[in-house]
Amino acid sequence: MKFIESLKNVWKIEELRNRIIVTLGLLLVYRFGTQVTLPGVDAAQLAALGDSTSTGLLGLLSQFTGGAFSRASVFALGIMPYISASIVVQLMGIAIPYLQKLQKEGASGQKKVNQITRWLTIAICLLQAPGYLASLPSLGVPQSAFLLGTGPLFYFSSVSILVTGCIFAMWLGEKITDKGIGNGISLLIMVGIIATLPQSFIQNAATRLEGNNVMLILFELVIWFVIILVTIMLVMAVRKIAVQYARRTASGGYEKSAMAGSRQYIPLKLNASGVMPIIFAQAIMFVPGMIGGTDLLKDSSVGAWLVTNLGPASMFGFWYNVVFALLIIVFTYFYTAITVPTNKMADDLKRSGGFIPGIRPGSETSEYLDKIMSQITLPGSIFLALIAVFPAFIVKLMDVQQGWALFFGGTSLLIMVGVAIDTMQQVNSYLLNRHYDGLMKTGKNRKASA
Repeated sequence: MKFIESLKNVWKIEELRNRIIVTLGLLLVYRFGTQVTLPGVDAAQLAALGDSTSTGLLGLLSQFTGGAFSRASVFALGIMPYISASIVVQLMGIAIPYLQKLQKEGASGQKKVNQITRWLTIAICLLQAPGYLASLPSLGVPQSAFLLGTGPLFYFSSVSILVTGCIFAMWLGEKITDKGIGNGISLLIMVGIIATLPQSFIQNAATRLEGNNVMLILFELVIWFVIILVTIMLVMAVRKIAVQYARRTASGGYEKSAMAGSRQYIPLKLNASGVMPIIFAQAIMFVPGMIGGTDLLKDSSVGAWLVTNLGPASMFGFWYNVVFALLIIVFTYFYTAITVPTNKMADDLKRSGGFIPGIRPGSETSEYLDKIMSQITLPGSIFLALIAVFPAFIVKLMDVQQGWALFFGGTSLLIMVGVAIDTMQQVNSYLLNRHYDGLMKTGKNRKASA
């Protein structure tokens, strides 16, 4: 088979082989760390914590950490504080001139931005770690599980370990990006998500088998593969804007010409914002439940409705998903507007002697690209919202267990698909550069041209 031959070619390239081995080794270290419980906590008494974090938003958080959150592991915070810090720094870059200046300074400026992100990560960890420890008793961990008590010594040592664990996970991610293959931070999240997939599927399948519903298991798998294909289409879909280039002639004028080796179109992604709108929307969805639970509203009908219909426990409910989908559409427009620099794209195109046929270079090109982005963002945001709320449909229509339903859409599926495609593209580039067939369909056999 061609795919098997491509895998053999991967192993023939020494640099690629070494990068894959380093990546797998560092991922193994991360997975080992998720199994190590915090000192002073009895791992045998954490069953209730696992049960209380198996569904709802806590289940999603546990999924992102590969189960470390539900095990009170040294990696319980996972890599999410770093993700949060990166988002904050990116958003602050819109309003703070100093960060804007750093972002324009190239590699040196990016190095300073990374350093700011790391310090902000530590600050977020210092806030989240005590909150996590304080929440353990309310999540079902008995007092007898704290072997050394819950005094200042326990809090100081555990906070230090949780912060160190997050920083170490961040370091692992950066090393994978530098020495391995793929985006390290994204791979850590994806591996954590995949780690919970077998258990979720087996639990759901066991429930189906008890009711002699074998065909229903197969039907669920078919739907799962279909939604994966739809997600791949969303991630890969682009609107190609035709571009022509002008080449200086010997007489000093310009003539239209295709620049050798240059792509003759600008690819505008249907979903340029990735999973960020879902992450933003999920963060906002914590607010209604918190407001409804305040002293001012908790005894009122409004507060009860907010907690019942928009609280974390209702993430598979009707009103929760309606509001969730609308927020995703809004945040898709917002995040696309701040991350797709149409002005810079127009300037770069003008500087390289390129232009869009029928559109003047400069401001008109920028306005045209912005108009196209607005047009394609609408269907992109709607598809993204539908994929995000699809787990709720699966739960309500087919009575799928919530843990398994999370893999039918939302952040989990988008991250798995996006990271897998990005990693395969990097491996594909190595193969094509060594004149081998690529793993992906776009790969071409270049042996004849070597």
